[in-house]
Amino acid sequence: MAMTTIARRKAVTFFSSSRHIYYNGNYNTSASKYSWILTRGFASGSEENDVVVIGGGPGGYVAAIKAAQLGLKTTCIEKRGALGGTCLNVGCIPSKALLHSSHMYHEAKHSFASHGVKFDSVEVDLPAMLAQKDKAVGNLTKGIEGLFKKNKVNYVKGYGKFLSPSEVSVDTLEGGNAVVKGKNIIIATGSDVKSLPGITIDEERIVSSTGALSLKEIPKKLVVIGAGYIGLEMGSVWGRLGSEVTVVEFAPDIVPTMDGEIRKQFQRFLEKQKMKFMLKTKVVSVDTTASSVKLTLEPAAGGNQTILEADVVLVSAGRVPFTAGLGLEKIGVETDKAGRILVNERFATNVSGVYAIGDVIPGPMLAHKAEEDGVACVEYIAGKEGHVDYDMVPGVVYTHPEVASVGKTEEQVKALGVDYRVGKFPFLANSRAKAIDDADGLVKILAEKETDKILGVHIMAPNAGELIHEAVLALQYGASSEDIARTCHAHPTMSEAIKEAAMATYDKPIHI
Repeated sequence: MAMTTIARRKAVTFFSSSRHIYYNGNYNTSASKYSWILTRGFASGSEENDVVVIGGGPGGYVAAIKAAQLGLKTTCIEKRGALGGTCLNVGCIPSKALLHSSHMYHEAKHSFASHGVKFDSVEVDLPAMLAQKDKAVGNLTKGIEGLFKKNKVNYVKGYGKFLSPSEVSVDTLEGGNAVVKGKNIIIATGSDVKSLPGITIDEERIVSSTGALSLKEIPKKLVVIGAGYIGLEMGSVWGRLGSEVTVVEFAPDIVPTMDGEIRKQFQRFLEKQKMKFMLKTKVVSVDTTASSVKLTLEPAAGGNQTILEADVVLVSAGRVPFTAGLGLEKIGVETDKAGRILVNERFATNVSGVYAIGDVIPGPMLAHKAEEDGVACVEYIAGKEGHVDYDMVPGVVYTHPEVASVGKTEEQVKALGVDYRVGKFPFLANSRAKAIDDADGLVKILAEKETDKILGVHIMAPNAGELIHEAVLALQYGASSEDIARTCHAHPTMSEAIKEAAMATYDKPIHI
């Protein structure tokens, strides 16, 4: 039976959940303290669960907690032995910790004096910086375990694979095996780093994003293969700390999903930060020598080859669904050519009782999208209505300035043939941005010309990732630019730039 991807549809209600939740308790990581996690309900393996979730990342752990909150007997299986998935352990959270720490260093070195804060010298203590990152990760993973306990979610640490559509065999991290039975099984195994032909990642000199989070020293020269979200974020971290960063990208543009006008300005800001770009460039090979890593490059359209040397190479060419060893073929779950599991509008696969969410299905590979998938999927299983609209999922690049967007780009609106208006407002004209001397960026709003309905919002600003949610809510409820423009915004705030851009969309702004 042919399957379809998630439907983009409107619903009356919209459900959301916070990405990471802190659990305020006294943590003791001893085996005795958490023995309930390993043994609860699995003495015989014969008890059947209402819901079994394979994977404890943002989609999986949120689905498990929501299922338990709805009164369903729930078990979550996680192979890593630490909840939170790639995002919390080796992705979103540790990278944001390093982005913040490196930004603090960069500000201290380059900006503090202009604010009247002076000192003789400032230096990087890399081990302390990495320790702070690890502490943040550890506290959050323990917090999720606490939430599991609070909501009575059974937690099995091990690698799960299907025996049948209602049975999962788990090779536990302790060396044993358990068979977990469930009426409904949700696959939430996330994604893995996309490899490139002929390049072997050793996580020391040729690294993935995981290795880039734990380099033992600051490389003099860092080459990033791929100009997407992750590559630019990690390039920013090490660039601020002193690395000479060169980004190599096969495509003609950085972050190809970004609005074109925003992208061009964004690249200029990164170049001002001394990040170099080699676009329309193909990586032919990467070889290690005793003293360096050598990349053989050539133009994407073909031509003469050149050599680029680096101390460390970061391979950041995207991610692919992780379904290895799950036994999908054994139970007949259908996938597409990209390895993504095909589901219908209720997240159900072609196999009765088996569902999939997050990075293993089509849609944006984002932690917050996976969380929404998890909540909606469980609500469907519980006989309720769920809702996820992938057109309303915001995207954020956590560089400085940040870039955040939701809805359509101007290129997409043009391709649809829709008559539209554009309103823009630069942060150079925003009083709060000027007061704090951090005024790079702008807000750009696209609205349908006839109805003034907002079609897309794009923000480049120091805290764009926080500002974007006003726009997400506006799009979710079909607001017009005039709706935002006539909503009182506190002064002085960065958010006033959104109001002014909205005013510029349907009429005229005040402060420019």
